[in-house]
Amino acid sequence: MLNTDARDPAALPRLLVTLLCLALLWPGLQLSELNPGVLLQAENRQQMASFVAGFWPPAHDRDFLGLLWQATLQTLAVATAGMTLALLLALPASLLASRALSLRAASRGGRAGGWSRTLRLPVRGLLVFLRSVPEIVWALLFVRAVGLGPTAGVLAIAITYSGMLGKVYAEIFESVDQRPAHALMQAGSGRLAAFCYGILPNAAAEVVSYTVYRWECAVRASVVMGFVGAGGLGQQIDLSMRMFAGAEVASMLLAFLALVTLADILSRLLRGRLA
Repeated sequence: MLNTDARDPAALPRLLVTLLCLALLWPGLQLSELNPGVLLQAENRQQMASFVAGFWPPAHDRDFLGLLWQATLQTLAVATAGMTLALLLALPASLLASRALSLRAASRGGRAGGWSRTLRLPVRGLLVFLRSVPEIVWALLFVRAVGLGPTAGVLAIAITYSGMLGKVYAEIFESVDQRPAHALMQAGSGRLAAFCYGILPNAAAEVVSYTVYRWECAVRASVVMGFVGAGGLGQQIDLSMRMFAGAEVASMLLAFLALVTLADILSRLLRGRLA
């Protein structure tokens, strides 16, 4: 006979979890002072409407387009240079922080010991510190140290993203099949060769996909850091917004959209090549 009791046995636990989440969310909403009703006030609606109305048509005169082109190239340069420096720091740090090349870990069922564990813990702590400080804070510090300009943005992205990339790379290397690398090391191969031939081929697609995604994030971050004087599109958007030049802001937002679309297409092509 068919069971006529159609009640979901997990309904009560789900309801309790939902109520618990709402109870935890309410104090956060109070602390954040969220009040969407402010957007509906007549004066605020009028100001937003007048500002948005100035977005069309986007600015397209020759002098401004030349300035926009230079700012876009500078934003790309800041993101790419920062990511390159981050990769130079993250790759060796991820190998030191990962247990993928530990023969002792393999022989002990995944628990590493000795000098490798002693070295791994401080490296992981350093990666935690580097990614815990937002890039905008590093940008503010480097603007004070090296002055206004894209150099501060490059250094800020390099430091913050090295921590992010190093942590994720280490996890990717540990998640793939490590038996080929262990077999190579047991046969007398060096750790670097074991990594290149035993781990990297299996992890390459995921590493490239995440790297391109982080490059896209670096492009966005370089725009944000421009608001504190790190150059690029962000600095030009800040200047145009201060002058209430909505048409210029619209053109720069379209350029930024094109950059993000380019990063998405590049990521898709690379994933297709490595799949």
